[in-house]
Amino acid sequence: MRGDVEPSIFLVGFMGAGKTSVGQALSRRLHWPFEDLDDRIEEQAGRTIDEIFRVFGEAAFREMEHAALRDLCEELRQSAKVIALGGGAFVQPANLALIEKVAAHTVFLDAPVDELLRRCRQQQKTRPLCRDAAQFQQLYAVRRPGYLTAARRIETQNEEVESVAREVACSLGIE
Repeated sequence: MRGDVEPSIFLVGFMGAGKTSVGQALSRRLHWPFEDLDDRIEEQAGRTIDEIFRVFGEAAFREMEHAALRDLCEELRQSAKVIALGGGAFVQPANLALIEKVAAHTVFLDAPVDELLRRCRQQQKTRPLCRDAAQFQQLYAVRRPGYLTAARRIETQNEEVESVAREVACSLGIE
């Protein structure tokens, strides 16, 4: 902990893991502000994540993501938040260094890759890295070892959002 500010909570994991839904529920439960890093990027860029990928490419998106995370981490010095990271944010070394520097809690929301793909396909949201099932599974396999470096891992398959939020809070000793 830094002074009297609680450590923030970063929810990490692959597309469809439930980071935003669980983050919103956890935010209500703890009475902490919630922030989705992808929403911040979209607001700053004036474009959707899908448009950023199509127009500027993934490398430009990762630069925007890092800048947004850096600004967010500065804000965490004043108050704790629940933060949902995009699926690739936690596995970028520069981003991980920022998160480690603020001494935040990191929680990996996990589910089998087939379940994650099913959830993504049910959503209205266009996900630039979710167009092909084989590519989706390969990307998950590449990223999963990075997610496993989070301090905690919570299984989300067959779990209700509120139940997962409660489990996160309890696992961190916050509730």
